[in-house]
This record gives sequence, C-alpha cells and structure tokens, in this order.
Amino acid sequence: MAYTTINKGSDYFISHLYSGNDTTNNQSVGLTPDLVWVKCRNVGSPTQHYIADKIRGNEKYISSNATTAEQTDGNTFELVSGGFNLDGGNGWTNLTGRNYVAWNWLAGGTGVSNTDGNITSTVSASTTSGFSIVKWTGTGTGQSNVTIGHGLNATPKVIIFKQLDTGGWIVYHEVLGSNNFLTLNATDASTSATGICNPNSTNIVLPTSYIGTNSTAGMIAYCFAEKKGFSKFGSYVGNGSTDGTFVYTGFKPAFVMVKKYNATEDWFMYDNKRGGFNPDNFRLKANDLASEDPLSTGQIDLLSNGWKFRNSGTQYNASGDSYIFMAFAENPLVSSTGTPVTAR
Repeated sequence: MAYTTINKGSDYFISHLYSGNDTTNNQSVGLTPDLVWVKCRNVGSPTQHYIADKIRGNEKYISSNATTAEQTDGNTFELVSGGFNLDGGNGWTNLTGRNYVAWNWLAGGTGVSNTDGNITSTVSASTTSGFSIVKWTGTGTGQSNVTIGHGLNATPKVIIFKQLDTGGWIVYHEVLGSNNFLTLNATDASTSATGICNPNSTNIVLPTSYIGTNSTAGMIAYCFAEKKGFSKFGSYVGNGSTDGTFVYTGFKPAFVMVKKYNATEDWFMYDNKRGGFNPDNFRLKANDLASEDPLSTGQIDLLSNGWKFRNSGTQYNASGDSYIFMAFAENPLVSSTGTPVTAR
C-alpha cells in the first residue's frame, strides 16, 4: 500500500492570520512561501485579493476577483525566508484596524528556466507537494500546439491561469475535461472551449490563440498535481441537507475551495484558522471583495479524513447539483510508514 510522503502538511501549505498596522509588519508563517494569497477579513470593498509569487517578484500582485493587469504595490511586500515582510499602509495587506488571512504555498524557490515545451518557461516547482508556478510569454504568432513545461513530473489536475495584462482568469480542472473551463473572477458555470487545456506529466498543452498563446503578454499559471495525504482535487454532488455530502480526502483539510460548475455560483474558500472550529469555519469568496461571512447556522465540518457541509445552501450543497473542489491537508490520515497521524 502506498502512503503519503508528506507527514506534515504545514511544511508545504499553511494559512496564517495577522492584523495590519500601517508600517513595518513582518510575518513569520512557518514555511518559506513561494505563493502568498492575502485577503482582508473584516472589510469588503475596496480590499482586493492580493496574490504574490516568487516568480513575478516582490510588490507585484494580481487579484482573483478582477480582470485587471498585474499591479505594482507602492509599499513593501517581500517574500522572505520563513514568511513575508510588509512596510506601509496598503489596505489590501496592511492597514490598521484590518484583519487578514494569508494562504501560503511552498514551491521550489527562485524560478529556473524550463525548456520542456516549445515555449520556454520559468518554473518554481515542488515535485514532493505537486505544486509549481509557471511563467512564460506568448510568441504573438498564432503558434499551434503550444506546450509549456511545468516541472512537476506528474500531470496537474488543476491549473489556474492569468494573463498578466488585462484579462480574466481561467481554471482548468480535471473533472471538467480538456474542453471546459471555469473563470476564477466570475460566478459563471463551466464554459465549453475546444482544447482549452490538456496537460501531461511534462507540459501544459494549449490550443492556438487561447489563454495568451497568441499574444506577447506575460502569463502565469499555478499548477497542482494530486499528492496522497496532502492534496485532493475532485467533485461531489450536493444533497440539499444540513447533513451534507461527505467528501473523502484521506487527510484533515487545512484549506478547501468549492465551486458549483453546472450553474452560476461563487468560489467559496474555507480554512482551519478562520473560526477554527466545527461547524463555524468562516467563508470568503475568491471572485468577490466581500469580507468573511461566519453565518449563524454553521457551514462546514473539517474532519480527520475529509469534510461535509452542515448547511443546505444551494451555493455548495444543492440537491443534485455538481461541484468541483481543491483541498490541502493539515494532517494526512496515515503517515509515510502507515502509522495513524493525530491532530497537531
């Protein structure tokens, strides 16, 4: 029997809570992040989602709720050993009176050139956790059968794309297949597009003139291959009950993102730090500026081997509706030696 190779999920993904202070505000999160996704918790508009990564460099951010181009922050946001440093009163990340969550992923550190595809990419990859950050520039020539190396040595099940000039987000999910996609900045149902993405163990494979291949714009992609005991990417069907559908992951989730794909709905995000107890783990929306919503009726139970919703809301548990998800572990169910793992 194959067991996980990751005994502590927080070595590769961790949620971190902090408060803003308008000035120097260095954050130690417990790992050295290559991707940090920040959202203000207690104030909605105009506080954008703020997504920074090691490949694009310090003070460069994109927002999951918007189609705007990559922006340069006038205040310090620096990815450093053990966390990230802030300096200055940016409302997105560091304003007095505001509380924030930062979701942190470890990849492979400073990017390296990857020539596996017919367009050279810059890649930061962790083959252990199955996560890579990939950046490239389109040729602008209408090149067909575009391939871009992702560095994972495994086929990604989820890829999140953003063109770094103005343009929406594209989400490939294995459940939807190669001819369908979702839009991270919108509530749209799954949309059909021939050959939107067809990844393999070496490359992201893209059709002509799609997701930036026919332009000279920079492109960023966050690629996720499933790893036993650490990550799970799949689907479930809602049951419309306060005793919701149980979704098995094989680990205690630290983070869950859910999207209905057969109809319009928001992208709901949960973690084990905001609220931090069942069933009142608070939600944010990847596509929306809104502050977190605790609800009064409870939402989600994060369990030792998966989760279930404790709310019959149509957003994530309508009877007969279909949902995709991505989840990352706090703890695997069993360790690399087959020993049961208890909560830390």
